[in-house]
Amino acid sequence: MEENRKRNKKMIYLCAISNISSGNCSEDCKFCTQSAHYNTNINTYKQKSIDEIVIEAKKAKQNKAVGFCLVTAGKGLNDKKLDYVCEVAYTLKKEIDISLIGCNGTASIEQLKELKKAGIENYNHNLETSKEFYPSICSTHTWDERFQTCINVKEVGLNLCTGGILGLGESEKDRYSMLKSIKELNPMSIPLNFYIPNNNLPIKNTQITKDEALFWITEYRKNFDSMIMLAGGRELIFGNNWIEAINAGANSIVIGDYLTTKGEKINTDLEILKKYGYNIAKECNG
Repeated sequence: MEENRKRNKKMIYLCAISNISSGNCSEDCKFCTQSAHYNTNINTYKQKSIDEIVIEAKKAKQNKAVGFCLVTAGKGLNDKKLDYVCEVAYTLKKEIDISLIGCNGTASIEQLKELKKAGIENYNHNLETSKEFYPSICSTHTWDERFQTCINVKEVGLNLCTGGILGLGESEKDRYSMLKSIKELNPMSIPLNFYIPNNNLPIKNTQITKDEALFWITEYRKNFDSMIMLAGGRELIFGNNWIEAINAGANSIVIGDYLTTKGEKINTDLEILKKYGYNIAKECNG
């Protein structure tokens, strides 16, 4: 794997996300604009139309994304939400050749098996932060539930994507603790997000600098052969110089918009990657 990574060090994997069920989440995560506990004035809806999702997925494919993530707000899956995600996945698999990622909260082995049957190949469930710090940012469910879902993902044979958010007020010790926990799970992909403040959320400021962010990207690259994905907040931390994070060891980015915030213009991202000599992967395994 080490030789493979070195050989492909100029290869970048692009991923796009679709918020297919937005807001009104009952959980009280202090970093999340989709929580119903905070009045963050986001666009809320129970189910995005499947036709609209197909259009988004086709656009992502045209923009060279190899992964398309179906995100639903809420703690986890109930029967109705599971049926909806499966229906979306079935439809997309008939229409588009793109790797599908589920991101639907805590999930049981049985639920994950159903998603796999529907065409989901990867499942994203972030640990968010360290086990020790987690009670400071969420009281309505436990970190252990998140970790167990990640174990379930691997047990059913889906590729695991798990990472977290830096800049929530966690200590350096917490950041090492999260890295260690992720290492136990050995995921295929590690999304690293940087907290995006919202005036109506309890956490008011992003508590990480660009130099610290680069340090942690380097630390993750030292410890993993996995994809290390620059996700939410990269523009906030790096501005137009996010290529520094790629040079530090990240090899995947989210293109387009995030769940409730705007991302960089896709053409701009592609131009920057081309300028610095990076190749864009045509499939998830490079």
